[in-house]
Amino acid sequence: MRWQQLNREIADKLSAAPVPANERPIILVDCATQRLHWIDVEDDRHQSYPISTARKGMGNRLDSFMTPVGIHRVCQKIGGDAPSGMIFEGRVPIGQIVSSFDNRDKDEITSRILWLDGLEEGVNKGGDNDTYARYIYIHGTSDEQRIGQAVSAGCIRMKNRDVIELFDAVMVDDIVVIR
Repeated sequence: MRWQQLNREIADKLSAAPVPANERPIILVDCATQRLHWIDVEDDRHQSYPISTARKGMGNRLDSFMTPVGIHRVCQKIGGDAPSGMIFEGRVPIGQIVSSFDNRDKDEITSRILWLDGLEEGVNKGGDNDTYARYIYIHGTSDEQRIGQAVSAGCIRMKNRDVIELFDAVMVDDIVVIR
């Protein structure tokens, strides 16, 4: 898919998007390839990262443990001053740094959090399909060894160095498309 086509698709679906997609970079989460693409359409720049999406697949229902699909926005950035590997619980740093990045036993949220908010009413916004109410994030993980595999509980996991780089590049209200 051409990035201009993605930009048009976003504009067509969201005539009142908080930030027009052609004025800011777009984040495209490709669940099939387990890749996240940060695309700056205006400057023709692109960065791609390996990720992990939900073990149970894609879906928008509350308590489904699936990665939600559709058009979202970054509604909050959390952890900008935290050291790499800082563990967060309830979006609050607990003062503990991960000791191993091969932790398969816990779904620890580390380093940075980009909290997502759905923009498509009835799809990923409102009712039992609300991405924000499901606490869906793009975040670092202590389970870096399985990045590239669908193993999360619904969020989009990234390697810690990658999520820090992405966090520094994005702004609140940037568009995130998950497919």
